[in-house]
Amino acid sequence: MDDQDLISAGAALILLGMIWLRTRMHYTRRIRGPMRLQPAGRVYFAVVVALLLLGWVLAPRLGRAFWPTTPDGFVRVVWFMATYLLFIPVHRILQARGVEVFKGSDSAASHSRDRL
Repeated sequence: MDDQDLISAGAALILLGMIWLRTRMHYTRRIRGPMRLQPAGRVYFAVVVALLLLGWVLAPRLGRAFWPTTPDGFVRVVWFMATYLLFIPVHRILQARGVEVFKGSDSAASHSRDRL
């Protein structure tokens, strides 16, 4: 792996983490205690990972087709940022439809009732 590949891989991991944290942040005000990833959330993040992997493969080819002098790493990072920005409205649409990506742990609710 050359330096551009390492930087691109780091950018993909950072942006995956940003998507995770941004999505999770929307549930922290409503949910106290541990949160669990829901089945819809598993699909949501599987699609994120798939798009990031697709960008790893396709972005350099698209970059060479449209901008022959642009470095592959730059085009990949642009793809990864576009993926991040795409999942902001995707999560809002899911929320509007009542689909939860994260949900409070059932055991946390029962523990809070036991304390009362």
